[in-house]
Amino acid sequence: MGILNYTTSIDCEKTIGEIQKCLVKHGATKIITDYADQVPVAVTFSLTMNGTLIAFTLPANYEGVLSVMKNDRKIPRNKCTKAQALKVSWRIVKDWTEAQCAIVEAKLADITEVFLPYAITANGNTLYKEIQGSGMKMLKSGQ
Repeated sequence: MGILNYTTSIDCEKTIGEIQKCLVKHGATKIITDYADQVPVAVTFSLTMNGTLIAFTLPANYEGVLSVMKNDRKIPRNKCTKAQALKVSWRIVKDWTEAQCAIVEAKLADITEVFLPYAITANGNTLYKEIQGSGMKMLKSGQ
């Protein structure tokens, strides 16, 4: 089985619109699409937590997706392009976002809780990257 959604033909713009619609339905108040060299690379949005507006960013790492696709011999070589990897990466982000929102709808977690690793800190990094960069010092050892 190849990487999820590797056969998609849905354009990034349509998928990003679906992600935005899902986020708005679940409380996002501001949403922007981040670009690098005219390529959509992330969706950044805001949610309110305890009266404070918090920014989150969901990256679509198409380079990583393309690398996985190229290394998977089950995926036809004509699908192993930057354009296809962009489509695939955004579909994966959409599926993941919808799954997180389903967890919220089932009252298994709060909306900010499921997206917390992607919260943007004062340093401009995601919370996950801050924790990772600190040598995991913020986390209690399992020992």
